Amino acid sequence: MDYAFFQNYWWFLIALLGALLVFLLFVQGGQSLFFSLGKDLTERRLLVNSVGRKWEFTFTTLVVFGGAFFASFPLFYSTSFGGAYWVWMLILFCFIIQAVSYEYQNKHGNVLGSKTYQIFLFINGLLAPILLGTAVSTFFTGANFAVNRSAIAELSGASQTISTWLPWNGIQLHGLEAVFNLWNVLLGVAVFFLSRTTALLYFINNIDDKSIESKSRSTLAWNAAAFLLCFLPYLSFLLTKQGFAVHSETGEVFMQAYKYAINLYEMPLVAVVMLVGVVLVLAGILLTLLRPGFKKGIWYEGVGVVLTVLALFLIAGWNNTSYYPSVGSLQDSLTIRNSSSSPFTLEVMFYVSFLAPFVLGYMWYAWRALDIHKLTKEEIEDPHAHTY
Repeated sequence: MDYAFFQNYWWFLIALLGALLVFLLFVQGGQSLFFSLGKDLTERRLLVNSVGRKWEFTFTTLVVFGGAFFASFPLFYSTSFGGAYWVWMLILFCFIIQAVSYEYQNKHGNVLGSKTYQIFLFINGLLAPILLGTAVSTFFTGANFAVNRSAIAELSGASQTISTWLPWNGIQLHGLEAVFNLWNVLLGVAVFFLSRTTALLYFINNIDDKSIESKSRSTLAWNAAAFLLCFLPYLSFLLTKQGFAVHSETGEVFMQAYKYAINLYEMPLVAVVMLVGVVLVLAGILLTLLRPGFKKGIWYEGVGVVLTVLALFLIAGWNNTSYYPSVGSLQDSLTIRNSSSSPFTLEVMFYVSFLAPFVLGYMWYAWRALDIHKLTKEEIEDPHAHTY
């Protein structure tokens, strides 16, 4: 196992974590549906408690995703998190108000009222998927930064600035300029409607209430349609655009026509993963819409989401591709070869990562334990039950 193997391995783990995070954003999608599906206080509490039992899964996965990026590709972490910090601060703010809202909305002495905290949850459900989707899109469209690689080995303290975020049209926006690329925003909106679609499938599976199930099914069609109307044009754009290719010997970054489509062609297994993922997403949605008693669409669609997003991350970083291209200084673009940790670090973490199946197993056990019984109005109204 050489250095390249460990770099590819860790990009795969990053991709898998990112894919799981996108699936778990159904919590945010559910929060954006509180006021449209819940017509009274009891129904809203049903919805709040349904996704409230899973919000920590999403938050933990986000933290692990960021931590794994820091450990395996520290130059990306310092460049993006240190340069595009307005975007990441907004994302962090969204998740902070989410945590506070779940924990305090029904506490004694809450002077703001539970509805105020539910509005905070709605804000998180609206902004977090859009911001994360917009940020991920820059993996394909590029960001505006420069890297001073000589500063990495500078130990005298004379030059400690490694990455510099460049102004956009003379204005320093620190990542917010991503919203001026409509393709970035389109993927953000697609992730938003995907999170709502997954949330509706989750509610149908998780809540034992005829009224909420009926409203979830009737709302599912247009949310799924909105997702497809955003995602399919973005996918077409991605597969037909010029991509940021890397010369395998010199490391030079250059523009290549149809780069991401070529990646799928040259990595047929990844193409199969994407195809299977898309089919499963459509199957989960259509089976739920066409079969009134079908409630397991969340598992078809959820696995499909993970596979599709996994494939997108892999074509962004594998096969001599720059996963974080710089539009301001092309040769400063980041690849898995020039931005990774040392061979020793990646190898040590490789063995540590063997614990991951146990963590995933625990998460699955916890999920199943929380879902032994479907959520009902009787449980919500029980004064002795642990509810939000």
